[in-house]
Parts: sequence; structure tokens; C-alpha cells
Amino acid sequence: MNEIQEYDLVALTEDTNATHKITKQPILLRRGQLGTVLMSFDSTAYLIDFTDSQGNTFAMETIESMKLLRLINELELVHN
Repeated sequence: MNEIQEYDLVALTEDTNATHKITKQPILLRRGQLGTVLMSFDSTAYLIDFTDSQGNTFAMETIESMKLLRLINELELVHN
């Protein structure tokens, strides 16, 4: 199952411009930046929550699916 689901952990595959949630200043989310999927828009884009190490949200952005890599931390069985 490779499709991104709600609450999946994802990483950006390229730098992305964003807006800081609190200050409303422009920020740059870097390739590799981690985020959590909050919502899917027909699997073409996803609302991603980006947080700091204390769990505070600093950006919440809609990102196209082609700019995301779903991170896997559990074993997925292959069915023959």
C-alpha cells in the first residue's frame, strides 16, 4: 500500500515556500522537512502539519502529492 493516508509521516522531496503559522512571515520548508498528513484532497494534494521538536506547529500547508515521500516505519508484508 503506497498511497499516502491521513496521519502518515511524510518528507518533502523539494524546497517549498510556506508561511509561518504564527508570525505570517514567509519561510522556506527544506527538502527532507518532516510533516504529518492531516487531510487528503483526492490524493493529488495533502494538508501537511509541520512541527518543531517540541510538537509546536510552525506551518500548515497544502502540498502536491508529487512533492511528498511517505515514510515507512513498520514492516509491510508482500502478498504473492
